[in-house]
Amino acid sequence: MKYNPVTHAIVEKLKEICGENYVFTDPEKLEPYSHDETPAEQFSHLPEVVVMPIKTEQISQIMKLANKNKIPVTPRGAGSGLSGGAIPVCGGIIVSLEKMNKILEIDTQNMMVTLEPGVITNEVNEKIEELGLFFAGYPMSVETCFIGGNLAENAGGGRAVKYGVTDRYIMGIEVVLPDGEIITLGGKRVKDVTGYNLKQLFIGSEGTLGIITRVIIKLLPLPSAKVDLLVLFKDIKQAISLVPKIMTETRIIPTSIEFMDQLSVQSSCEYLNEHLPYQDAGAMLLIEVDGNSQKEVEREAEIIGELCLKHNALEVYVADNYTTQERVWAVRRNIAEAFKVVSPQQSLEDIVVPISVIAEVVEEIQAIAKKYDILIPCYGHAGDGNLHATLVKNPDHSYQKWLEIEHGVLMDLYRLVKAKGGTISGEHGIGSKRKDYLSMVCSETEIKVMKKIKEAIDPNNIMNPGKIFK
Repeated sequence: MKYNPVTHAIVEKLKEICGENYVFTDPEKLEPYSHDETPAEQFSHLPEVVVMPIKTEQISQIMKLANKNKIPVTPRGAGSGLSGGAIPVCGGIIVSLEKMNKILEIDTQNMMVTLEPGVITNEVNEKIEELGLFFAGYPMSVETCFIGGNLAENAGGGRAVKYGVTDRYIMGIEVVLPDGEIITLGGKRVKDVTGYNLKQLFIGSEGTLGIITRVIIKLLPLPSAKVDLLVLFKDIKQAISLVPKIMTETRIIPTSIEFMDQLSVQSSCEYLNEHLPYQDAGAMLLIEVDGNSQKEVEREAEIIGELCLKHNALEVYVADNYTTQERVWAVRRNIAEAFKVVSPQQSLEDIVVPISVIAEVVEEIQAIAKKYDILIPCYGHAGDGNLHATLVKNPDHSYQKWLEIEHGVLMDLYRLVKAKGGTISGEHGIGSKRKDYLSMVCSETEIKVMKKIKEAIDPNNIMNPGKIFK
């Protein structure tokens, strides 16, 4: 589709809407908004202008202006995404939500919090912790990501086994549509089946249907106790085969069941100068149990630990205080950073498969890695089948060869995932990074239905174009 450029007159109108200090076109200032956490050399694209509104009504006016003049608009949170979702691939206007960062209301009676989309996820839990509450559906990157971005991607994380992902906790949203209309969906009602579930349509739509400007989140009582188990296994098959048994044989639902292969653990430990006894382990599980009774949580952790040993675990390490828990979780959280030392060129994938086939999928992924002479460490959320298989460039390969290899690996990886009943994204989204591969896992009819929804809400295709679909 052909779009119109952002003219001087458009910039002046944007300044009238938001104020001169909240609109800029200087290329040096635009550069940080040209990429997210995907490789900039592959996916970056400069916007023509960045505007930072501070209220919903300003966003409404921006969208009316853009829609009338057929100018593309890309909403942006913290820029911490891993799919290119916040990159302005068609140029145009970036609407940065970084100034809309207020917690508007903490409603303890209804156990809900109302906030703007630019609030950093971790700040929510820091604010409500003293009230004995927490937001359970947050992802792993809590210190950087914005609530609005979490909704746009329907982000998941380590606690999804017990608590689920973001959308389970979103009770209401305010959205500015591509034509500038403002719509409020849901509210503080716990139950609501009045008409189509439009709220869920916008959550996970990657900013292609509208801009979320206000969020109501359901809170839960904050668990007062937790215990982590770091469990070593001889090989991946032994580790993964235990995952469903943890819940079926103990009848305990852990908070987290994280998986790390030997390559991931070894690289992260070396990066952190950590000295865990990983040498003899082919895989590790990091299992967390939480609750409101320290005694009960310790009992559940003991039951799970005994089950692990019964099923050939080499060792079970117990982390029952803040220092030891941070130590074991730091290994899991820093895997991606550790491989940047090996090579800054990576493709962090987000495949999801049925839990029962994780072991065989990981084995076949290693065959793919050997075929293309690269590293593909595998780690992630074993409790829900979501693996971050990360393609790491061989330092001996040229950049051009890497691009060719990357495409070949992704084709093989996605074919494998499809054949095993999985799909290409569990929590990071499609964005611009994976849109060329969508047809490998979605039928023509499914994609056609999605495109019809997009066309109905955004007939001029100005809302974050170039994402999800080719």
